[in-house]
Amino acid sequence: MAGFAELGLASWLVAQCKQLGLKHPTPVQQNCVPAILEGRDCMGCAKTGSGKTAAFVLPILQKLSEDPYGIFCLVLTPTRELAYQIAEQFRVLGKPLGLKDCIIVGGMDMVAQALELSRKPHVVIATPGRLADHLRSSSTFNIKKIRFLVMDEADRLLEQGCTDFTKDLEVIFDAAPARRQTLLFSATLTDTLKVLRGIASNKPFFWEAQAEVRTVEQLDQRYLLVPEKVKDAYLVHLIQTFHDEHEDWSIIIFTNTCKTCQVLNMMLRKFNFPSVALHSMMKQKARFAALAKFKSSVYRILIATDVASRGLDIPTVQVVINHNTPGLPKIYIHRVGRTARAGRNGIAITLVTQYDIHLLHAIEEEIKKKLDDFSVEEAKVLKILTQVNVVRRECEIKLEATDFDEKKEINKRKQLILEGKDPDLEAKRKAELAKIRQKNKQFKERVMQTLQRRAALKLKRKRQKRKQQQQLQQQQQQEQMQQKQQKQKQKQQKQKQKQKQKQQQLSLTAKGKK
Repeated sequence: MAGFAELGLASWLVAQCKQLGLKHPTPVQQNCVPAILEGRDCMGCAKTGSGKTAAFVLPILQKLSEDPYGIFCLVLTPTRELAYQIAEQFRVLGKPLGLKDCIIVGGMDMVAQALELSRKPHVVIATPGRLADHLRSSSTFNIKKIRFLVMDEADRLLEQGCTDFTKDLEVIFDAAPARRQTLLFSATLTDTLKVLRGIASNKPFFWEAQAEVRTVEQLDQRYLLVPEKVKDAYLVHLIQTFHDEHEDWSIIIFTNTCKTCQVLNMMLRKFNFPSVALHSMMKQKARFAALAKFKSSVYRILIATDVASRGLDIPTVQVVINHNTPGLPKIYIHRVGRTARAGRNGIAITLVTQYDIHLLHAIEEEIKKKLDDFSVEEAKVLKILTQVNVVRRECEIKLEATDFDEKKEINKRKQLILEGKDPDLEAKRKAELAKIRQKNKQFKERVMQTLQRRAALKLKRKRQKRKQQQQLQQQQQQEQMQQKQQKQKQKQQKQKQKQKQKQQQLSLTAKGKK
């Protein structure tokens, strides 16, 4: 297997990789690093945990060392947590350069961020919304001289409403220079992401990992069929089992809502489990603190919404539990990608209720693998069932007393105002989008119905034609039989007539002799 030196990287970068314990490049690094070093645009698609971040960080650092200036590189990412993680990669690998970076994300003071940008950092890592705000509001800040524009988790950026290059992404692309290297990295190659190939014009290099939708081989994937109303009792039992057998193991529990995430965290703490929550309703500092405590093993259990399911590199996780069955196979793949990373083993367990069987089948079909059943001791679950239900209800009542739902709505409005958007107009826009989606759905349904009717009509006509052909064939056969019978009858009549004539001649001859 080729080493990092064979990719064309400088000796100091190879030494940095070695110091960090990176012995051999991953497939995405092997394929994309040389192309980027050649000055080509690049789009790489590879599964979570495959080393995508290093695939663009390493060549960018090498080019920066050859011609250092600020702002040299702009990295766009969908989440704040991922922005901090990418910055950490740049700092660690670029330490010998004395690299200066700047993180521009929402929830932070814009004046302090503007001051950081004015110092011309080498690398800016940003979420699109906040960076676009700076470009709109500042006459001094610009990105006209950037050498690299990177979109990490590009499919996720597009899913967040920027598909048509409107608003934030449009502002950023307009401000960026035409002569640049554009690098797109993602876990999945979606239809909308294929559209982005149009912006990669500099001898573009495309690379997609084989069997992209499959999960890593080291991952033991299981499901646990549970009744909806007693799901939490099974969850507590699972955590207790792992805690008793492997006290040093780290666990991530994924939920589908902020409220469920918060309730589960409160509930598990009541059972004295070392847990911490991570969701969008938490303040920025609290989110960073929660993630840091989990990564440093102060807390062994992280309960998170899907905000944490993409790109966050927490290599020590041994267990992933899906509290709800993901509605899309893609979400499942991203969630379970938190464990069994970089060749390590891991286990993923999905709690499946009686209403989720079809979702489980969709996941199995997508990953081309049958999930095994995870067996538990039902008697132990029944023992804690009442206690878990009572504690859960207590936590829900406590949370309701804090006006959690109302705060969520207020936080959403505050965030929109910080981003320079009118909350009421955004709500109206969302309602209009929902109407358009509904109309599109209805249109698709009508098209499908029309196609089905046409197919049914075509089949009916085909059957009628076949029936007519069969009838015609039968009629022809009958006619042929009748003709054959007629011929045989005529032949028989002729033979009878001949015999009669012969007999008459014989009788005449006999009379003449007499």
